[in-house]
Amino acid sequence: MVRQAQANQSPDNVTCQLVEVTALPSQNPDDVYNQLTELPFPPELAEGMLIDGFRIIRELHSSSRSQLYLALDTETGLNVCLKTPSINFQDDPAYIERFIREEWIGRRIDNPHVVKIYEPSRRRRLLYHISEYIEGATLRQWLLDHPRPSLEEVRLLVEQIARGLQALHRLEMLHQDLKPENIIIDKSGTVKLVDLGSTKVAGIAEIATPVAQTNLLGTRNYTAPEYANDRPGSNRSDIYALGVIAYEMLSGELPYGEMPMHWNADSFATRLKYRPVTDHNAAVPNWVDGALKKAVHPDPEKRYAELSEFLYDLRHPNPQLITTDRRPLLERNPLRFWQGLSLILFGVIIYLLVLLTQ
Repeated sequence: MVRQAQANQSPDNVTCQLVEVTALPSQNPDDVYNQLTELPFPPELAEGMLIDGFRIIRELHSSSRSQLYLALDTETGLNVCLKTPSINFQDDPAYIERFIREEWIGRRIDNPHVVKIYEPSRRRRLLYHISEYIEGATLRQWLLDHPRPSLEEVRLLVEQIARGLQALHRLEMLHQDLKPENIIIDKSGTVKLVDLGSTKVAGIAEIATPVAQTNLLGTRNYTAPEYANDRPGSNRSDIYALGVIAYEMLSGELPYGEMPMHWNADSFATRLKYRPVTDHNAAVPNWVDGALKKAVHPDPEKRYAELSEFLYDLRHPNPQLITTDRRPLLERNPLRFWQGLSLILFGVIIYLLVLLTQ
């Protein structure tokens, strides 16, 4: 390494140091818990309250796990989003660790399609983190407002979501909870991924810690089947969630219908039966349906390995994914089947009436 640097005419004094880590100090559970709980949970915040220089304007969202507030930074005059942990988890070290990690993850990512979490400029007295405030609506609301979007509209949104995911994947991170509620479209049409609380970072999950962690499985209708039975996820798991979202945008339905609350990958995933998106939206080309089917395949090895491949196939017909739907008409298009059957019966009745009148 030193010779290579010198051969490249390095102007600096060249030094190379190799460090081998053979062991790490054991962590005392009490010490770890004390570190995690160093900052107390904020109380319930109300309009006009001041917390470390942030004046609360209004509550944006509240769930059993966290609260989001629109706040004014009185020092900079900037509107920000203030996220606080739920008081329900103040005695849960694993939850606190994930909440703290979410801030660390957000500060590492600088991408226009991922919500920006700011580094605190003032000393905090309470546990919370600050992110950019995005004026817009969730993709769920967009779906309600646009029940039948064009294929091009869907492509443009999926491509932006994919850019946000690619920013995470390049840093060896998995979002793990991609769903319409965690995607915001701002007033200029820019898509941003939010809620990084379930994000998995390569290496961190393997670090020995006295804090017991559970495998976060995201939201059932968008969670890849391999997450069942605590199986590890991969980039393909996020691609599965994106495929489900793209399918839903084009059809208003889910590729496998509503998923059960609890299911086992070995006993259930093998019975998943994909329903072509063309059953719900005949305007979608067959080859686009082929790309969606591959993206949401129950077996991760049969899905796309890279987001770029999925995006390419959404715009360019892939001959390998074009299939002929061999299902009976009753299954493919029940309405057309019964309309045709009624027409045949009507013809039979007319024929019989003619015979009776003769």
